[in-house]
Amino acid sequence: MSLLRWLAAPLSPLYGAVVRLRNRAFDAHPERASRVGARVISIGNLSTGGTGKTPLTLWLAESLQAAGWANAVISRGYGGKRATNVMDVGPESKTGEVGDEPLLMARRLGSGRVVVARKRIAGALRALAVNPSAKVLLLDDGFQHRALHRDLDLLVLDGVRRWGNGKMLPRGDLREPQESASRAHALVVTRGGFASKDEIEGWWKRYGSGGPVFYVDFAIGALRAFNPTGCPERLELPAKDLRPFFAFCGLGHPEAFFADLLVAGLSWSGTKTFRDHHAISPRELWLLQTEAAKEGATALICTEKDAVKLGGGHLAVLQMPLWIAEQKVIGAEALLAWVLGELEASKRAVYSVPSGAS
Repeated sequence: MSLLRWLAAPLSPLYGAVVRLRNRAFDAHPERASRVGARVISIGNLSTGGTGKTPLTLWLAESLQAAGWANAVISRGYGGKRATNVMDVGPESKTGEVGDEPLLMARRLGSGRVVVARKRIAGALRALAVNPSAKVLLLDDGFQHRALHRDLDLLVLDGVRRWGNGKMLPRGDLREPQESASRAHALVVTRGGFASKDEIEGWWKRYGSGGPVFYVDFAIGALRAFNPTGCPERLELPAKDLRPFFAFCGLGHPEAFFADLLVAGLSWSGTKTFRDHHAISPRELWLLQTEAAKEGATALICTEKDAVKLGGGHLAVLQMPLWIAEQKVIGAEALLAWVLGELEASKRAVYSVPSGAS
């Protein structure tokens, strides 16, 4: 715990009281949540830090699109500073305005698929105006944003870190009390292969809604050479004779990235972490190379989230190869089938005619 959080720890009960009052207000008046002309799926969590919400959101957006459910993603755009509340995100957007995770998604999904907005209802309306064919809106990190009605709430839990010490901010990592899990329609446990299933399902039985539990994992499936000016080289994994790497990242849970590298057979001789969403400067990248060489590495490696913040200035200082680890979601077929089933059921409910109606 940082010194600032340690000093603020006595405020944890007050923070928890405010959150509970806000939730009670929404529970008592569900009509306060605005509805839009599309089904809304929220992907969020109770805690701070990286649980894998964004890669899960991106995977769900691609999977639903392939299954015929056109969609768009709404994000707050954390870390971006912009003059307007709502902004469309395209492959050429700037991370300084829209944030790193929305830009990462836009580069995978294409134009017209990602919107950032401080108020999710405004983002939802913009997304439907830009992409009127969208049948589904996905809220990246939307569990706490209750002003927009959602048809499905997916609660994401890191199977390793779980609920931490069970305390609210700033004493712990929880943004909401554990009993808020009862709002979720399903629990999605990331890094599920390392999870204690009995303990997690006992927790879900105590605090959750009784909905299904899904276990998914992340894996590094390929490496892409950093080359912002041309067509980058790409290596599918597993690959032979890969050089020793020096790994760096700016994530909420950097240890997970370093572990994923080892699982993928990508050994590293040293690591460097930055705060979450940090935009590494060309000078920092140059210094990383010096540190990497001292550790015996002959190449750098980072995440896709870090890579979207790199450009020509970084390329100019590179004196050793930089590879980007492409992450994929695995073991999520049951989750997709359940989501599709819920969407189909809601479609039938909307278009069904009550018995006896003319």
